[in-house]
Amino acid sequence: MKLFGTDGVRGKAGEKVSALNTMKLAMATGIYFRQFSKSNKILVGKDTRRSGYMIENALVSGLTAVGFDVIQIGPMPTPAIAFLTESMRCDAGIMISASHNPYYDNGIKFFDNLGNKLDREQEREIENIYEDNELIELSQKLEKEIGKSKRIDDVIGRYIVHIKNSFSKSLSLSGMRVVVDCANGAGYKVAPTVLEELGADVIVIENKPDGFNINEQCGAMFPETVAKYVKEYRADVGIALDGDADRLVLVDENGKVIDGDKLMAVLAVYLKEEGRLTGNGMVATVMSNKGLGEYLESKGLNLYRSSVGDKNVVDMMQDNGINFGGEQSGHIIFSDYAKTGDGISSALQVLALLVQRNQTVSEAFNPYESYPQKLVNIAINEKRDFKSVVGYDELVKKVEDNNMRHLFRYSGTENKMRILLEGKDENVLNIIMQECKEFFQKALV
Repeated sequence: MKLFGTDGVRGKAGEKVSALNTMKLAMATGIYFRQFSKSNKILVGKDTRRSGYMIENALVSGLTAVGFDVIQIGPMPTPAIAFLTESMRCDAGIMISASHNPYYDNGIKFFDNLGNKLDREQEREIENIYEDNELIELSQKLEKEIGKSKRIDDVIGRYIVHIKNSFSKSLSLSGMRVVVDCANGAGYKVAPTVLEELGADVIVIENKPDGFNINEQCGAMFPETVAKYVKEYRADVGIALDGDADRLVLVDENGKVIDGDKLMAVLAVYLKEEGRLTGNGMVATVMSNKGLGEYLESKGLNLYRSSVGDKNVVDMMQDNGINFGGEQSGHIIFSDYAKTGDGISSALQVLALLVQRNQTVSEAFNPYESYPQKLVNIAINEKRDFKSVVGYDELVKKVEDNNMRHLFRYSGTENKMRILLEGKDENVLNIIMQECKEFFQKALV
């Protein structure tokens, strides 16, 4: 059974992410981290899905069965788990979340003692242990060696202080009206509290999770919801988070969604002007628009492209001594403040820029014209090697003959294929996209 995708383990709760599989995975994880253990503590947080109760209890059972003590902190953003794991001197951290997916999915993300996501080799080792039933049986503890668990409800204050420290004490959000869409997810307490304490006039929406409404027609996946409230309340800016609050989508004062690449472009230049950018560049993924690279080049900055996934972005940032990067989809990483994408921390950097420059969102975040780009997701039945599909090479040649940049890839977390095309002529792009869509639907559905 292949467990890990591009961002931890993810699937339908009760099926792939079942209580039985989760407990066994927790045992395997505990066995793996035992070799590095210093505190014998593992931190566990979650988002607001109903299935989080089931998965949390299964994790606690598995971890305590192999001798670890567990600290449960309840609903908290994914970046908070990364921060608190290191801050509280835990051997590892675990976040229960399927991020932007619907409520019926869930997932499990792992962090080491420094708050870093696990690399592929670490994940493979855990998978190998997961498949070794004899090792798991022999590793279960007895008597006084069985672990214990406790729930701590006040750690939210630590994370709020940490987030606020990323916003200069010389600045204030007084006089700024902000609409924040919490996606009925893990940021529903933290985000409004931070913005209000920094002086903003905050309109909070989608902050009443019921276990089933996470990401439902709201948040980063549906920014039109926050856009509607921005226009209704005549707000200065709209902020949309996803279910685990590691993603940011920005909406301007007119209710228009800001392109993720343009958002990162402006922030990179802002950091350079502030003297806070290291490595003279930023990291984005192969999904990012060609216009981003051209704009950065005009400002004397380099663009490095990684594979999709914020973990891959972070790896390339570290390899090149860079402290800023992200994904077009809204995972933005300021490594001076967070080890992973952090929607709330990123939003504060945006707001600081607006205050310092005395600009509106529309003025600040439209620095260049993007190349026409289209992304289509197709639900599929199987993930076949593209090169084994009859006619694939001919399709690629046709795309390239039309001078288009393309990316065909499978989702690492869902049974979907993603088709990205980018070119100068939008009409031709739409025609070729339809051909690509029909080709892959016939081959894979």
